Amino acid sequence: MSTSARSAAVPVVLAGARGHGRRHLDNIRRLAARGAVRLAGICELTPLTADELPDGLGEPAQSTDLGALLDTTGARIAVVCTPIPTHPGLALTAAERGVHLLLEKPPAPSYAEYRRMADGVARAGVACQIGFQSLGSHAVPAVRRLVAEGAIGPVLGVGAAGAWARDEAYYRRAPWTGRRRLNGVDVVDGVLTNPLAHAVATALALIGATRAEDVTGIETELLRANDIESDDTSCVRVGTRHGPVTVAATLCAENPGEPYVVVHGGSGRITFWYKQDRVLLQRAGHGPEELRYGRTDLLENLAGHLTDGVPMLVAPDDTGAFMKVVEAVRTAPDPVPLPRSAWRLLPAERRRAVLGVDGLVAASADTLALYSELGAPWARAKEVSR
Repeated sequence: MSTSARSAAVPVVLAGARGHGRRHLDNIRRLAARGAVRLAGICELTPLTADELPDGLGEPAQSTDLGALLDTTGARIAVVCTPIPTHPGLALTAAERGVHLLLEKPPAPSYAEYRRMADGVARAGVACQIGFQSLGSHAVPAVRRLVAEGAIGPVLGVGAAGAWARDEAYYRRAPWTGRRRLNGVDVVDGVLTNPLAHAVATALALIGATRAEDVTGIETELLRANDIESDDTSCVRVGTRHGPVTVAATLCAENPGEPYVVVHGGSGRITFWYKQDRVLLQRAGHGPEELRYGRTDLLENLAGHLTDGVPMLVAPDDTGAFMKVVEAVRTAPDPVPLPRSAWRLLPAERRRAVLGVDGLVAASADTLALYSELGAPWARAKEVSR
């Protein structure tokens, strides 16, 4: 990179560079090669070794103190990819210094902490992008246009399905994983609020219910097959001003597949595989149409917002409805352990699979029904949150 290009690149500090943070390191390297950003610093409890730092990122400053690192590097953006309970505090540390933010999802473990963060960011006058990468997909506005144009008739509701698998080691990788609380602090690391949070946020976005005031009620069914505190097999139905949104998700799938969201209309449906940016339009009087879209990276979008004034894609207030779901999960009774007869151990994969859950997840997305309404023998009556 030339000296002039380097000076034009937006300096970035990454807080949390291991685990999921490695993806951010790779993305920063990609954008640095294009001259959009440069890595000014890394905040980690243990400094990264030379082997852990990808080529092309130079020798960024490293520190355990995010505030001091921001002060000494002059960073304009902080990427926060740390344990969930630390998100609000670190975001405010950056905002108080006038540093803009890419904050990983979920932005906070509770609605009160989310509001504390969002209000503090607003007072500081900095830009804050919440890391729901699926909302950078060009398919999201395209689907909303199709709906607005009446392609599938009046919207009846939106269903989402996520059938993933996580092994035992997934829950042992850090002290906070699979926890509802840790040392008296909310964590809320459940399937709906973290691994498949994108399914929840994307479903709400497609029906146009992204802000807190769009939510009229929430029903939850939280269960677990694994020996954890939090939920790994759950569903939620969100009442919104535009119709119901149901999300069924598991980390104990028998045959894991790509998560998707379905918009149900009076004369058709639109299915969106949000990790693939792929859309299937099915409507009366027409053959099925498959459409593929591009995607805008959220860090690139934030850098462009700062340098060229491009609109930002995922502001904090646009995740208020999602945070209402987080709050409903947080305040619900602890997840119900599934009976031993409901799951089987897959020794080769070192994980647990819930019998029949793949079909239940798909059926929920198709019918907007909860597990208990679909006749799952292990599902208790829903918990309603207003």
